[in-house]
Amino acid sequence: MKITQAILFFLLFTLIIAIPPAALQYSGNTGLLNTGFWTLFAFMSALTFFVLITILIVQQKNREYYAQAFLGATTVKILACLIFIFVFISNNTVNKVVFMCDFLYIYLLNTVFEVSVLLRNLRHKNLR
Repeated sequence: MKITQAILFFLLFTLIIAIPPAALQYSGNTGLLNTGFWTLFAFMSALTFFVLITILIVQQKNREYYAQAFLGATTVKILACLIFIFVFISNNTVNKVVFMCDFLYIYLLNTVFEVSVLLRNLRHKNLR
């Protein structure tokens, strides 16, 4: 998979996972959304984009470092998320259950997308 194709998939995916929270917000059901949901959404989306592009660039440069790049980028992503959670919760008054539900919604869907794109890219026969 080329980087431009991965970027287009990522933008489409980000738009799709933004629809349910946007619908909740515009319908007035904000009890399921934290006050800083869109900040969390933007941070996680940017982090996933960075990880995805980094791994694809490493794969194009040297396929031998693909596994190390994937593990390293995943480690950096989870550490950045933990730091973000700590800073966000310490600076804002949040409902912790709603915040964790929002975080897991964004994190798990972004991780599933990231792994599916990277596995699809790894198994692509034309790149070998």
